Amino acid sequence: METLFTVLHVVAAVFIVGPMAILPMTALRALRAGHTDQVAVLAKSTRVFTLLSLVVAVLGFGVLGMSSRSDDLSFSTPWILASVVLYAGALAVSLVVVVPALQAAAGGAAGSTYGRVAGGSGIVALLLVAVTVLMVWQP
Repeated sequence: METLFTVLHVVAAVFIVGPMAILPMTALRALRAGHTDQVAVLAKSTRVFTLLSLVVAVLGFGVLGMSSRSDDLSFSTPWILASVVLYAGALAVSLVVVVPALQAAAGGAAGSTYGRVAGGSGIVALLLVAVTVLMVWQP
């Protein structure tokens, strides 16, 4: 059962967290081209994928709960705790900075929001890369 949850966790990370990180960058291209309708759709999609990324976290906690005692893993294991904190930061930046900036840009404020979308989505991507490194490296 642990293997099933691990596979689901990784697959969900690829197909949910991947778009969460990439869609805002696609929206930047649409902003530059002046396609506000496309930006509106990408804002909604980014919000949906960001919220869906909670499924990845839940599956990760499921894997953690099923791990054998010999693995000596818990929520307080440093790399797991760091991963959770970094993910929470990515989630917050996406929902509090990136999505509202995309929504504002879709409403016609593209010039004043481009930097927030670019900076926010860059921070989200870096935080998610750090989480991935910790999950693979497990220091």
